[in-house]
Amino acid sequence: MKFLKDDFLLSNATAKKLFEKAKQLPIIDYHNHLDPKAIAEDRKITSIADLWVVSDPYKHRAMRIAGVEERKISGDASGEEKFEAWADVCVNSWGNPLFHWSAMELKSVFGVDEVLCKDNAKQIMDECNRIIAEKNLTTNSILRSWNIEALCTSDDLLDDVSVHTLATKNSGGFSVMPSLRADSIFAFQMPAFAKWFERLNAMHKVENLADYISALSSRLDAFESAKCKLADHSLDSGWSYIETDEEQASKIFEKALSNSADATELVMLKSYILHWLAVEYGKRGWVLQLHIGAERYTSSRLRALAGGAGGYATIGKACDITSLVRFIDSVEKCGSLGKIILYTLNPADNQALSVLTGSFSQDGVWGKLQFGPAWWYNDHLEGIKAHLKSLESFGLLSKFIGMTTDSRSILSFSRHEYFRRIICSHIGEMAERGEIPQDEDFLVKAVSDISYNNAKNWIF
Repeated sequence: MKFLKDDFLLSNATAKKLFEKAKQLPIIDYHNHLDPKAIAEDRKITSIADLWVVSDPYKHRAMRIAGVEERKISGDASGEEKFEAWADVCVNSWGNPLFHWSAMELKSVFGVDEVLCKDNAKQIMDECNRIIAEKNLTTNSILRSWNIEALCTSDDLLDDVSVHTLATKNSGGFSVMPSLRADSIFAFQMPAFAKWFERLNAMHKVENLADYISALSSRLDAFESAKCKLADHSLDSGWSYIETDEEQASKIFEKALSNSADATELVMLKSYILHWLAVEYGKRGWVLQLHIGAERYTSSRLRALAGGAGGYATIGKACDITSLVRFIDSVEKCGSLGKIILYTLNPADNQALSVLTGSFSQDGVWGKLQFGPAWWYNDHLEGIKAHLKSLESFGLLSKFIGMTTDSRSILSFSRHEYFRRIICSHIGEMAERGEIPQDEDFLVKAVSDISYNNAKNWIF
């Protein structure tokens, strides 16, 4: 059965006209989890199963909910088995954004205009694999098809970010830049920290907190040389901030390295380092991204089976606004508060974070604090609409920096089209209700700024 029409999600005539303009705009994707090495190598695509199903935690989560055995999700089943298992779930995912995204991805990249289901799974898989082979599809040929101008990957502090220069050179027309994914820096209590710290220590001898800060600074220099403009920190469920001075933090750091620091002391140490980093980012002109409210530790069984990003995390507590404000204020007091993007996994935070965008301002700087796009479990039709409504009611939607994929899949750039259809419909409805001017230039500027111009001008 066919599904997608040209007016998909476009609720009125004004929206349809606006989307004709919006769909032509390039994409700035300032937060994703693509592998820069795959872009540098222009890695070949081998099959639709490997490309689309095998490594997608969004699909894996839905498959588990549907009762699919784990062997066909993260286990040793063949790619064909995993594709067919997903097909049986896909047709029943209506109402979930996966239903929309899957249809858009198949149609945009492979010209498949049928809803994937168990009955047509083999036919569609064979057709997609035929196209992959005949067109010799590669990582970069698919990325270029989305009209990408620039993308920023998420990279650990110790990653070799020189690969991004080669990735840009081999991309065939778009820029690839790193962004710092800084979680490892704070993971003192995690089993993987010891090996990570050994690698850092091999690069820069670390015996105390001062050495640690020096090593961090050196790695930030490496990121800056690779044209990094953003850093990303996850403030997971239960996060709090305690102002801590250097003397206190130095003593706690020694205890942390010997696994003898208690929970409160670790909060103090992390608070000190996060503050130092935020000040450093501000001095360098980087954007600080804060992803707030995930509860990542749910099923120990699934974590062991599927790894740390296996699709089983959930929504955590609402943001501790007092801690967040105390942290941002402490950085501003140092005179080095840079631009910040705030994301929340808990939609209960929408209004609070929308209002907070007006709490820290700077002369001549527009949108210094951004309420980032609807994130993770919120980037569906109603979640995006709720985000837009909150931001326009309590902040300035006109200054919003638009969508990003936050994905490991090169097919997920369809989410920019998904978002642009929604924003065109949203603004079109406002215009046709008489809430904003029914003026073409006014409306096209609004859609173009939110879809493309704001992100480009604000970040770069």
